[in-house]
Amino acid sequence: MVGGLVSSALAIPLALGFGMFVFVTLGDQYFAHGAVAGLISAFVAGAISLLLGDRSGTIYAPRITTTFFLGLLLVSLVHSPELASASPSFKLISLFAIMMLAGIFQALFGLLRLGTLIKFAPFPVMAGFQNMAAVLLFLVQLGNVLGYDHNVPFTRAFGGLAAAKPLSGLVAAVTFAAAWYAGRLTKKVPPLLVGLGFGLVAYYGLAAAGLWSALGPTIGLPSTAVVMPQPYRDLVDPAVVRHLFTIAGTILSGALALAIIAAIDAMLCAKLASRPGDARSDSNRMLVRLGLGNAASAAAGGITAGINIGPTVANRIFGGHTWISVAVNAAAVLVTILFLVPLVTHLPRAVISALIMVVAVQHIDPWSKQATTRLLDGKTGQKAALALDLSVALVVSILSITVNIVLAVFLGLALAILLFLFRMSHSSIRRRYRCDAFRSRKARGVEELQILEKQGSSILVIELQGALFFGSAERLAQEIDLETAQKTQWIVLDLRRVTEVDSTGVRILADIDADLARRKVRLALVFHEGSEIAQRLAELPGRRAPDVDRAVEWVEDELLNGAAGVVSSASGSTAELPFEDVSLLRYFAPEQIRRLHPHFERAEWAAGSTIFKAGDPGSHLFLVTRGRASVRLISERRNIRLATFAPGSVFGELALLDKGPRSATITADDDLTTWALSEQSFKALQTQSPDIAIAILSALGRELSGRLRQANLTIHQLEE
Repeated sequence: MVGGLVSSALAIPLALGFGMFVFVTLGDQYFAHGAVAGLISAFVAGAISLLLGDRSGTIYAPRITTTFFLGLLLVSLVHSPELASASPSFKLISLFAIMMLAGIFQALFGLLRLGTLIKFAPFPVMAGFQNMAAVLLFLVQLGNVLGYDHNVPFTRAFGGLAAAKPLSGLVAAVTFAAAWYAGRLTKKVPPLLVGLGFGLVAYYGLAAAGLWSALGPTIGLPSTAVVMPQPYRDLVDPAVVRHLFTIAGTILSGALALAIIAAIDAMLCAKLASRPGDARSDSNRMLVRLGLGNAASAAAGGITAGINIGPTVANRIFGGHTWISVAVNAAAVLVTILFLVPLVTHLPRAVISALIMVVAVQHIDPWSKQATTRLLDGKTGQKAALALDLSVALVVSILSITVNIVLAVFLGLALAILLFLFRMSHSSIRRRYRCDAFRSRKARGVEELQILEKQGSSILVIELQGALFFGSAERLAQEIDLETAQKTQWIVLDLRRVTEVDSTGVRILADIDADLARRKVRLALVFHEGSEIAQRLAELPGRRAPDVDRAVEWVEDELLNGAAGVVSSASGSTAELPFEDVSLLRYFAPEQIRRLHPHFERAEWAAGSTIFKAGDPGSHLFLVTRGRASVRLISERRNIRLATFAPGSVFGELALLDKGPRSATITADDDLTTWALSEQSFKALQTQSPDIAIAILSALGRELSGRLRQANLTIHQLEE
């Protein structure tokens, strides 16, 4: 219940301010009516969604993007040649018709299961629209902040300062600062409520001091001179319907654009309002609920609403995790509409406008700021991709104001589609395989190899190539969903061949990681550190590796560490493996091991030491009992591991078989302990215990056979 009350205390001021913004075009006499329309939307949209099964604790109220769209739509209706002689009441009816039809379209999107498609709509389009909405919504508040008694366009806000009320600006500044820095004062009260409280104290404190004349107006009571339409009645009036048909093109195009914007905004807000570990929401059902709620809101005289992040988060912080808190929120809004409007009308316009300014600044899209910074600092690659994304956002922003807001939305979508076709010429998935056959180059013991053969299929490697953006990234998410339907515990995503990642692609990769984490599937990312792709993926979670081999090694170690009774050779244990447990000796009898052991010499190396170099004469076979040693191909551009020998493995065996020079350099990765069998000791063994010498050669044959079989499986896997 507390969460519902706190969230309503946040939602009500936002609803008031956004409602006033939409209606202010018609004049000051519509100010209070707009505030009531905002409250109606907050109640109806939330109540309908609750009745239709929403149990998520989500709070609905007017949103900055849809409010901005509605405000400009009303401006275009007021100045439309078709409605030049129409009454303000009919112009409002036209807006209500657009909102109602948009709600129906939004519900149809969900019924047709277009939610997934809309969910991954081009991000630059929404970014451009959201940025211009935030900037303009901020600027439109200047008239109220400066205390004018009537509505003044922001373009003329500083041209009539003689009529401004200076203390109104002071009240607005106090409100803005209190809301902006509220986190430094308290963590227990939402920032907007802190700002509202400080603003009211400042305003009425100055009024009590006799300074009324230097303060701006309050919201004021709804004007009795205004004939407000009743959409639930007027929109079924045959005469009104016939008149609306004369502007059917405007109604339909505006409704469709509003539905698309509201749907995209709802998808983005659903993500932002969700908590880590939450199950993925059904976007189609959400669109149906919200669409029907918005249609009902328009019929009742309200404006379009959406998922409001601030009240939703506050609701959860204060314990509102069930539908009861949403019902309490809706009840509080309804009580305000029915009984508290006279009290609400005493809220100062400057205070409400200052709070809207805070919300507007917070809604400047962070991707746009980051992308612009990266483009200007000269340190990032992919400048062309960033420039194209930002150009789409800029075009949408400019067209929204200078030409036509509906046209801006559709042109932005068209531009994004063209960019998609330009960038996407083939699938981003190059190859996929599981690790029951393909393994890392780390040598392992018999028991570990048996586990990897049985459980390696739970490791999935996906190699990507080409461009990864909103279209290909969404297909990747769908492909991963299909692949993880079978038993999968780890996914290695190889991004080394990805040439380009746009902002939507990065967001979808983050969504993929969050969804995998929810299903307890772990993710490892493979890309070159310092590369252009690495800069775009810097904020992504997940294990990083420079190549697939090392990523698969890490995953194998994790799998082995989780296997009952098995500790991986890379688990961090410093205990030395007993001599008799080395894989080469697994078929030796205890008596044979007793006779063999004296022919081996213990040898130790510090981490980083070179065991032997390529070209050195071969003289010893080594059994590893502690630490790791690796064969690497190192150059200026590459550091490729050919193999890693872990405790229980053997290397240098060719020295006993062909007596040729060493074919590669081997260095110790950790403090290394080995048992070495020299060529001379092997000759002595052949003389003293020929049966054991033959057993050694037989064991080496099995070791080399196993390596050859594994190499064949790997080659076959990689050739597919």
